[in-house]
Parts: sequence; structure tokens; C-alpha cells
Amino acid sequence: MTAETRPASKVEDDGAPQTVPIERGFWGRHGGSVGVWAARVVLVAASLLVWQWAADRWFDVIFTSRPSEIWNRLVEWQQDGVLWSNTWVTIQEIVYGFGLGAAAGVLAGFLLASATVLYRVLDPFIMALYAIPKVALAPLFIVWFGIGMHMKVLLAAATVFFLVFLNTVAGVREVDRGLVDAVRLMGGGRWHVTLKVVLPASMTGVLTGMKVAIPYALIGAVIGELVASNRGLGYLINDAAAQFDTAGVFATLVVLSVIAAVLNLLVGLLDRRLSRWKPLEARR
Repeated sequence: MTAETRPASKVEDDGAPQTVPIERGFWGRHGGSVGVWAARVVLVAASLLVWQWAADRWFDVIFTSRPSEIWNRLVEWQQDGVLWSNTWVTIQEIVYGFGLGAAAGVLAGFLLASATVLYRVLDPFIMALYAIPKVALAPLFIVWFGIGMHMKVLLAAATVFFLVFLNTVAGVREVDRGLVDAVRLMGGGRWHVTLKVVLPASMTGVLTGMKVAIPYALIGAVIGELVASNRGLGYLINDAAAQFDTAGVFATLVVLSVIAAVLNLLVGLLDRRLSRWKPLEARR
């Protein structure tokens, strides 16, 4: 069955059902996605037009700026090299922190979900650590690791870790026990159960945790930059706010939103890649 076809069934003379491919055109295959993206573009364009028109009519432009001024600030920073140099610093902190926190969360989630008694012992301590506001950790991380990139990476990783960990544990615990028993009845050992059943079935929880953790990786990195840094997008926000440059603050937020959207897209592609074994309805 190809991407251009979907199964339909008919019954032959002997009563056995047969799958018949049904051809679909471009609109039949992608019409829903095109409509959603068109609605998104219209919504964004309408919001920007209303914002541009309402500035200094309904709102004080000192506090809200205008889309045109935000665009001009982005162009100015791009020409000066300020935008890309600081964006690259923040991207490194986000990617390293997200990768480190997600890897540690997945590994710890699989290990502790498999050790039921140990997880029950550690559960209240893990939840207590999870409940600590990560902003409160920033001064402590500065004392431990200084104000360099390591501090922002570890703060982002600490923020990501718990979200990925908890979703991984939930995914492992929701694995169908019938599938596990079936593999064992067929002579499969512990590794067969882990690789053939637990790992694929728990990927939904893992990927959900990763998707949820993406904005928190940005939050961790930017919080570190806001607290103590002379580089990065958090530094640009601090600098623009100190000069009451509202357009500069919004311009930085736009860049952060684009980074978050790109990371979310990458995780979505990974989700599709790892979910090919699922029925089509379960991937939507």
C-alpha cells in the first residue's frame, strides 16, 4: 500500500475479503493539512495587521511596539551581526541542555520503571525535586558552575529531565501486559521483551515528554542568561528592557518562538519515523 492509496474491502465469490487500492489526488491526500496551514497563515496575518493598525490608537506604542518596528529591529540586528551571534549561543545551550536532559530522563525512566520497588522508594524524593522552581536553582548553579555556558546547559537539562523522565515511566508502565506475556510464551527472554515490546510501545510516552520539554529547554537556557550572562538571547532581552526598547524585546521573543517551532518540528518528524509500525489512525 502506497501513500497514494488507502485500503477498501470487497468480498470475492469464495467469501474472502480483498483489499482494493483507491486512488486519491493531491487534495485528497493533503487537503486537510493545506486547509490547516492556510487558516494559520490567515490568523497570523490578521493578528499582525490588527496590531499594526491598533498601535497608538488603542494601545500605547511605548509598551506594545509595532510589527513593523519589530521587523526593523530584527533587520538591524542581523546586519550588525548581533542577532546571529547571540542566537547561536542560545541555540547551543538549548540543544545541549535538551539532549542531555532528554537522554538522562529516558535512561532513568526505563531503569526505574523496570525496578518497581526502587521506584516506589524514590518516587516522593523525585517529585519533591521536580516541584522545586527551576528559577530558584539558577543562583545555586551559578555558585557551582560559574556564569559560562555550562551553567545554562545544566539548568536547561535539569528542567527537561523531569518531564521526559515522568512521561517515560508512564509509557513503560502502560505497556500491554498481554504482549509481554505473548513474547515470553514464544520463548523470548528479557532482552526480547524490552526490544520488541517495551521499547516500541513506550515511545509514545517518551516522545510526548520530549515535545512537552522543548519549551522548558528554552526556559532553562534563557533564565540562566537573564540571571547572569553577557551573551545569548536572554542577554538581548535584558539589554533591550534596560533601554526600554520594546521592539527589541519582542524581536528576541520572535526568534525564541521560531527556535521552539523548529525543535518541535524535528521531534514531530522523529515521532513519525518511530511510529511507522502503528496503524495510520494512531499516528494522527
